[in-house]
Amino acid sequence: MPSKILLIVGHPDPGPKRFCRALADSYAEGAESAGHKIRRIDIAALDFPLLRSQDEFQQGSVPTGLQDAAEALTWSEHVVFVFPLWLGTMPALLKGFLEQLMRPGVAFAYPEAGSGGWPKTILKGRSARLVVTMGMPGFVYRLWFLGHGIAGLRRNILGFVGIRPVRQTYYGLVEGVSDARRKAWLDEMRRLGAGAH
Repeated sequence: MPSKILLIVGHPDPGPKRFCRALADSYAEGAESAGHKIRRIDIAALDFPLLRSQDEFQQGSVPTGLQDAAEALTWSEHVVFVFPLWLGTMPALLKGFLEQLMRPGVAFAYPEAGSGGWPKTILKGRSARLVVTMGMPGFVYRLWFLGHGIAGLRRNILGFVGIRPVRQTYYGLVEGVSDARRKAWLDEMRRLGAGAH
């Protein structure tokens, strides 16, 4: 059966020439050519408030501007995030998006009062891929910085709500690579999309 893939472009800059958008386009092309169903969310085009209190997170609801995104997350079987590395982790707008989306009732449920135990994961059974562009070499981020900021997203957010496995693809030195290297990366994204990985 074709996979249902949610493709989230997490670059805050809406400029069409951002390489993250080219990577996302290539992934979508590969997925659609293989018969997978794709829904796409570009966070730069969304209008939503940031969370400012624990009560708002626990008792509030998904903002109007993100209700389609919440429905698409529930619909999906595989979630792909494409974003740049900013100060060692995801951009703040993507983090704000996830704080609004990965809330009680959408991504997890608190245990009943007095029952103890861990929250129930609502999104269990989904997988994910993180596609991250960066100015440094990808191996330096993995080996020297231990992929710390991305590990937090993988374990503390996606893993917490039951999304696993979470695979990662790093593209480093994106500003200075050759056209041939960029083409190879775009081809790789098409292959990943076709395989729904």
